[in-house]
Amino acid sequence: MGQLSATKIKTLTEPGRYIDGDGLMMEVAPGGSRSWKLRVRVDGKRRDFGLGSLSIVTLTEAREKAREYRRLIAQGIDPVAEKKKEKIVIPTFRVAAEQVHAEHKASWKNGKHQVQWITTLETYAYPFIGDRLVNDIEGPQIRKALLPIWLSKPETARRVRQRIGAVLDWAYVNGMRDSEAPMRSLSKGLPRQPKEDGHFAAMPYTDIPAFIAKLRERSSVGRVAMEVLILTAARSGEIRGATWSEFDLDKAMWSIPATRMKMGRPHFVPLASQVLDALERAKAFSAPCTDLVFPGMKLKTPMSDMTLLKILRDMEAGVTVHGFRSAFRDWVADMTDYPGEVAESALAHANSNKVEAAYRRTDFLEKRKALMSDWAAFCNGK
Repeated sequence: MGQLSATKIKTLTEPGRYIDGDGLMMEVAPGGSRSWKLRVRVDGKRRDFGLGSLSIVTLTEAREKAREYRRLIAQGIDPVAEKKKEKIVIPTFRVAAEQVHAEHKASWKNGKHQVQWITTLETYAYPFIGDRLVNDIEGPQIRKALLPIWLSKPETARRVRQRIGAVLDWAYVNGMRDSEAPMRSLSKGLPRQPKEDGHFAAMPYTDIPAFIAKLRERSSVGRVAMEVLILTAARSGEIRGATWSEFDLDKAMWSIPATRMKMGRPHFVPLASQVLDALERAKAFSAPCTDLVFPGMKLKTPMSDMTLLKILRDMEAGVTVHGFRSAFRDWVADMTDYPGEVAESALAHANSNKVEAAYRRTDFLEKRKALMSDWAAFCNGK
């Protein structure tokens, strides 16, 4: 029997702690509120656990709670942590993935990536682990999802693996799993993928003048965008997202804000006369409802990257859109005396030499004006 009784408790109104036994006590606060506390030693240290207010927890219930807490502690379990864990709702992988996507998509600049991130999981992961709880997914289940595409679609498979890992790691930090995603051990259980050279299929720069001439045989918003892309050596996303407000046609300058650049820094592109001519033709495709230079089928949204890719396929070019940047870089190296760092600046590449990058204070704008003018002249067969 404890030292307290239901009758005695009613008479205890002075602030202080009143012992029942085995660490259980009733605490009367200076303001008059009364609550139950359990004092025990955990790993050699004294800890006090709150068991609730006397107004909702009776003496009998407090003693039962105290016994349960002491039982858990004897088994090496933290009662508070265990109680918190019980409150966490464990979601399925599908639900967790959608939550991760919702939380992170705003920070992804590339709209295509926002869509692909969840689409790849819907296509390749959900059929295998979509309905499994996140705390019940380990290496064998992930391997089963990846194996069908691991060799046939290696790049997609690697992205799916990374995204599955991101979802499971998110579940771990939110207390829904006892461990991080088992990605390191997973790699040992999958076959070795064939090596790729990592290069984009590029058109030889000697073929570009004829390609542009053929490109101009027909007029469309996509073909004009492709021409501007080649003449400026810009990335597809930079071209497709371009707005008229970024261009100063009088000063022949395109100012791309940092938010639209891969490296997160603003980029200034000198515009050769041939680019200004192409932009003049682009005005025929502009719409009052949007500032986009190259609007898509839905005028307020940028042109799809598939539009540019379809042009290349229709022309049987056998190259990628990104490959034109490689062609520009090869032309600079083979046909001009411009320093490599000027060409790299024109491509808005990051300087791999961190020490050199720390001291460089120029973007070679004046030299790039001459370089881009020479490149545009070459592309026009001059």
